[in-house]
Amino acid sequence: MRALRSIARHAVVALVVSLLANGTVAAQEGVDLELVLLADGSRSIDAAELRFQREGYATAMQDPAVLAAIGGGYYQRIAVAYVEWGGAHSQKLIVPWMAIDGPESAARFADTLLSSTDRAEGVNAIGTAIALAHELIETNAYDAARKVIDFSGDSANNMDGPPLAPARAQALAAGVTINGLAVLCYACSGPPVSYDLVSAFERSITGGPGSFVISADNTTRFTDAVRRKLILEIAGKPARTKAPAS
Repeated sequence: MRALRSIARHAVVALVVSLLANGTVAAQEGVDLELVLLADGSRSIDAAELRFQREGYATAMQDPAVLAAIGGGYYQRIAVAYVEWGGAHSQKLIVPWMAIDGPESAARFADTLLSSTDRAEGVNAIGTAIALAHELIETNAYDAARKVIDFSGDSANNMDGPPLAPARAQALAAGVTINGLAVLCYACSGPPVSYDLVSAFERSITGGPGSFVISADNTTRFTDAVRRKLILEIAGKPARTKAPAS
């Protein structure tokens, strides 16, 4: 019986090797983290705010502390995709999946992000955004033990598309963690929400092991909040539910 089991194991290994050689099975690249950055691109975000938001993510991804966190992992690389969410029919993949393993790849991420002229439109379709992010994680070419959706926005209201709760529940059931960046005010071109945005994120958007919400209320704090959030996500460290913005 033991000999038969050994033969069976060798047969399975040989089959997998053969399939890989013939391109039938795609080998996934090992990374420490699969991370979808879901950034607010809805109609409440004007062109100037959108630009500053992208600059914040581009700067944070190249920060030495963020790169050090990436270098501290087992594979020393992470996989990242950047999506700007808007209405149900306007979810834009601005930066497709790419591996980041040091300054050069982080710079490529930043260049791709800042050079894009595409943008989302419409009112909040957060349920659609979470479902899209989950699909991107399930269908990419990477394999990581940790999978995170990083949602940022200036509202927790789902005003378009399918409901948020089922999309969130499906992602959490699949082992995906959803973290949040509650934007209390960008450049204050419009009125902030009249409710506790951090608490609203905690109730209806974020969840999963070690999930957290960080808040930001001006341009300086936004970039710093993104940097700190990336470090926590990459390093896989637990964070307080309500992490301070500075």
